[in-house]
Amino acid sequence: MHPEPSGPDLVPDDIADLGRRVLASVRTAIVGMDDPLTVALAAVLAGGHVLFEDVPGLGKTLAARSLAAALGLDFRRLQCTPDMLPGDVTGSYVYAPDTGEFRFRPGPIFTGLLLADEINRTTPKTQSAMLEAMAERQVTVEGVRFPLPAPFHVIATSNPIEYEGTYALPEAQLDRFMVRLSVGYPTAEGETQIILDRVRRQSPDADVEQVLDAEGLLRLQRAVETIHVDPDIARYCTDLARATRTAQHVAVGASPRGSQALVLLGRAFAALDGRGYVRPDDVKHLAVPVLAHRLTLTPQAWAQGIDPASVVSSAVAQVPVPPTVAHAR
Repeated sequence: MHPEPSGPDLVPDDIADLGRRVLASVRTAIVGMDDPLTVALAAVLAGGHVLFEDVPGLGKTLAARSLAAALGLDFRRLQCTPDMLPGDVTGSYVYAPDTGEFRFRPGPIFTGLLLADEINRTTPKTQSAMLEAMAERQVTVEGVRFPLPAPFHVIATSNPIEYEGTYALPEAQLDRFMVRLSVGYPTAEGETQIILDRVRRQSPDADVEQVLDAEGLLRLQRAVETIHVDPDIARYCTDLARATRTAQHVAVGASPRGSQALVLLGRAFAALDGRGYVRPDDVKHLAVPVLAHRLTLTPQAWAQGIDPASVVSSAVAQVPVPPTVAHAR
């Protein structure tokens, strides 16, 4: 692991340098996901959770596992199945014969980074067991509150809802994810590179170098909190979220949590670019991954082939853009 910059404060250039090193480490295992990985890293720096959604076999799980390794977080994987119970996630009280008492046995959610693999293959009841943890960084079991470690993040993968054996994620849980990202198929050159890298390694596993640790990530997150947000940028994020609520094909628009996530993620995205302020272009780039999964469309919209991403893109095209912010505090 490389040493982190010394001193009490990290400036945007430090954040950008560490971000480049994290992404370079992840790219030793992942090919062709530069933008989704950058946005995922920004979401973690902004204190959020990430949902990768796409068809099976595109490397979603490997991307999540590699990001955890580069960040140096305590890592647990939860393979979601239809028979999984809420206690399998949060933990439960078990009888201890030596004392004759019930003791709490923590579940896999007590970790720095939880990979919930194929989260929509488990039932909504079990999915909901993660709601409190994702929102408040704690779980409550039989009336007793148990705080989670800091930092704590969830990176989940899911398959499209049309696939057999999947359950729709509840709207309340989708709203807890800062971003939903699509990996997409690699290019022909990228796919060939994946094969050649596997042949050259002579092993199914790629070594991802650790760049940070939990304390280093917390320092980065504290530094991101200092990135300047102009009031015009905050209003622009609000206007985009409000535009989704009045769109023609939308039954339920983006919540205030969505506009706040757009600002928070914009700060981290700017920091990874070495800037101390958020630009309108940051917001426009992030609008679809931040807002689209928070929309509920009308049945008529689905019948017409309209998807949430197109609704958000339309809002981005219609909402007036504030003047470019060209200063940092």
